[in-house]
Amino acid sequence: MASSRLRAFIEIDSSSQMSSPPAAVQKYKQGASPSTYELDEIQPQQTSKVGAKSVKPSTSGPSTPTPTPSVLENRLPTPPANDVTEWATDLTVMSWKTKWRLLGCCLINFGNGMNDSAPGALIPYIEKHYGIGYAVVSLIFVTNALGFISAAPVTHAIENKLGRSKSYVLAMSLLVTSYVIIICQPPFPVVVACFFFLGFGMALSLALGNVYCANLPNSITALSCFHGSYGLGGTVSPLFATAMVSSGIRWSLFYTISLAFSLVNLGYSWWAFLEYENDTPAELLQPTASRPAGDSEPLTRKQLLKTAIRNRTTLLGALFIFAYQGAEVSTSGWVVSFLISYRHGDPSRVGYVSAGFWAGITAGRFLLVYPAAKLGHKIAVVIMVAGAVAFQLMTWLIPNVIGEAVSVAILGLLLGPVYPSATAVFTQLLPRKMHISSLSFISALGSSGGAVSPFFTGILAQNVGTMVLHPICIGLYGVMATSWLLLPKISKRSE
Repeated sequence: MASSRLRAFIEIDSSSQMSSPPAAVQKYKQGASPSTYELDEIQPQQTSKVGAKSVKPSTSGPSTPTPTPSVLENRLPTPPANDVTEWATDLTVMSWKTKWRLLGCCLINFGNGMNDSAPGALIPYIEKHYGIGYAVVSLIFVTNALGFISAAPVTHAIENKLGRSKSYVLAMSLLVTSYVIIICQPPFPVVVACFFFLGFGMALSLALGNVYCANLPNSITALSCFHGSYGLGGTVSPLFATAMVSSGIRWSLFYTISLAFSLVNLGYSWWAFLEYENDTPAELLQPTASRPAGDSEPLTRKQLLKTAIRNRTTLLGALFIFAYQGAEVSTSGWVVSFLISYRHGDPSRVGYVSAGFWAGITAGRFLLVYPAAKLGHKIAVVIMVAGAVAFQLMTWLIPNVIGEAVSVAILGLLLGPVYPSATAVFTQLLPRKMHISSLSFISALGSSGGAVSPFFTGILAQNVGTMVLHPICIGLYGVMATSWLLLPKISKRSE
C-alpha cells in the first residue's frame, strides 16, 4: 500500500511539472488514508484511483493547474509550529477571506467581553436605582446562566438549519433586542428576562467562534486573538461604565455602546460568513457526514450529540470551563463591591479595578499563550491555576486598595491564557467529527459558570458579606485543577 501511494505521488508530481519544490507529504498512520477533501485539493479536475499506475487529467473543459505547495500548506490543517517566530507569521499566511472571518469572530467576542464585565461597575448603581440587595440583583446572573445552558443542546441544530452566517445573525439579533429594552430602563423583572436572551445569544456566538478558530490551521494564533478580544472588551467596558455613571449618566445608557457594537457585528458577521459552507472542507462543517471506522452509515445529529456528551473530554472540559468562567466573572462582578464594603473604597475610583483585572486577562492572552504552548499547555495550565490561587489569597488578605488592585491585575494576567490553552487541548483530544458538537457543549454549558457562580456569590454575600467571593473562587480553582488532571493524555490522532 505504501509503495503504491509513493508511485502515485511521484507520477502526479512529474506530470504537474511544478517549478517550485514539492510540498511536504502529510504522514498518515498505518491503515489511515487521506480525506476526500485532501485528495481533491491535490488532484483537482483529475480522475484517478489511489495506487493506480498512471493518472490522466480530464480532457473536457479548460485545465486547472495543480495547486502550488504554498496553497496546499495554507489549506490543509496542520499542527501549530513549536517555534514562536513561526507563530508570529501565522496571520500573514491566512487567506483574506479567513482573516475577515477571524476579525468577525474577534469583534463579536469583544462585545461579549463588554457585556460580561459591565455588571461589575454597574451593580452598585442598579441596586440603588431599583432599591434591591445583592441577592435580588444576582438574578441577572441566573437568567444569563439559563440562557447559556439552553443554547448548549441546540447550537448544532441551529447551525445545521440556518447555516453559519444566519446563525450569527440570530445571535446578534437577540443581543440587539435585549439591549434596546434595557436602555429603556424597564422594571427589574424585564431586565432579568433580557439577560436570558443575552446569555443565549452570547453562548451561540461563542460556540461558533470557538469551533471556527480551533479548526483553523493556525489555531493557536486564532484562539489567542479570539479570546484576547474578549479580554479587550472586558477591559474597556468598566472604564466606560464607571466614567458614565460617576458623571451622573443613568446606568442603562451604558448599553447604548453595546447596542451600537452589536448592530455592527450583526451586519459584518452576516457578510463575512456568507457562502461559508461552500468554502470549507465538508468534514469541518457537517459532522453528520463523518463515519467512524467500520460504520456504513453516517451519524445523525442526535447520535453525534449523544456521543459528544458521553465523551470524557467533553464532560471534563465543560466542568473545567464552568469553574474557570465562574471564577473569572465572579471576580470581575464582585471585587468592586468587596473593595467598597471591606476597604471603604470610593465607588467612582474602585470601579477601575475591574478594568485592571480585564487588562491583565487581555495581556495574558496575547503575551503568555505562545510561551504556554512552548512549555506544553497541560503543564502551563497547572502552573497558572496554582498562581491564581496565590494571588486570589493576596487579593483577599492585603489590607489596602492599591495592593489589592495590583493583585487583581496579576490574577487576570495568570487567568488570561487558560481558556485558549484549554480549547487547544480539547481540540487535540476530541475526534474531528465531534468538534462542533463537543466544543459547542463545552462553550455553552461550561460558560454558564460565568453566570451561576456570580449568582451564588451574591446570595451568600447578602448574608455573610462580599468577602465570600474569595473562598468561592479558590474552590473553583480546585475544581479546575481536578478536572484538568483527569483529562486523557494527548495522543497523535490518526484522522
